[in-house]
Amino acid sequence: MTRAALRYDTISFLSDYGLGDEFVGVVKSVVRSIAPEVAVIDVTHDIAPHDVRAGGLALARSAQYLVPGVVLAVVDPGVGGARRAVAVEVGDGTSVLVGPDNGLLAPAVAMVGGASRAVELTAEHYRLPSPGPTFAGRDVFAPSAAHLCLGADLADLGTPIPVHSLTPGMVPVSRVDGDRIYAEVLWIDRFGNLQLNLDPAEVEPLGDALRLTAGDVGRNAHRASSFSELGSSELGVLVDSYGLVVVALNRGSAALELNCREGDSITVEPGGPAPATPVHLQPKRSDETA
Repeated sequence: MTRAALRYDTISFLSDYGLGDEFVGVVKSVVRSIAPEVAVIDVTHDIAPHDVRAGGLALARSAQYLVPGVVLAVVDPGVGGARRAVAVEVGDGTSVLVGPDNGLLAPAVAMVGGASRAVELTAEHYRLPSPGPTFAGRDVFAPSAAHLCLGADLADLGTPIPVHSLTPGMVPVSRVDGDRIYAEVLWIDRFGNLQLNLDPAEVEPLGDALRLTAGDVGRNAHRASSFSELGSSELGVLVDSYGLVVVALNRGSAALELNCREGDSITVEPGGPAPATPVHLQPKRSDETA
């Protein structure tokens, strides 16, 4: 049975291209030249250059909120090499993810329930002629995404490949040793908040007073339900908008406070109670009245 052609009206675009060069504009212009009625949503283009893991995690954080359609994701340090260019169908056609098969797409694919079909983008008809192989975003991925929006079937774009052959994403897992949890910084947002690879249920048994250690820097923190509960320059451990544990500093950067970057390890363990502030009473002077 032939599947009915699916058409999409939205492409969600993520890359490490930045906005200082013409790359993003050129890719969007290629899409518009093929599918002028399609809306292109910029998820982000500020992924650090070549940082496949950061791109994959950003895509996974976004996946459940993106409009059904085509996702165009390009963080591609292996461009022009042996890595495959792929299109991956999810939700039996609800959406298709287009990009390099280097682990970038895998976290988002897993987040939405796994792949139903996948192809390697080998069909020359859906590529632009290119003087060189180093701009696959323009020459391979953008035309494929645009033609999918116009109703091209996934099988038209290239060679079917087993979904289990797709490169997995590398998402770290935490490790528990007694009452100490060894976590990792997944993401640092522009406010300096640290998203950890921890579910809130993992931290709950440690209590409300916590000790955080990153490298040779240790700080006390406490669990909170909102930023407003934190005092001035106070570290808090909260649940973020994606349901993971985040470390935040009230009106400051937790990343600077703990001197850490994405990928760094953080130890989370029970902390002691806040030290009591001593109160010294001055003796009453003889000339004071009661």
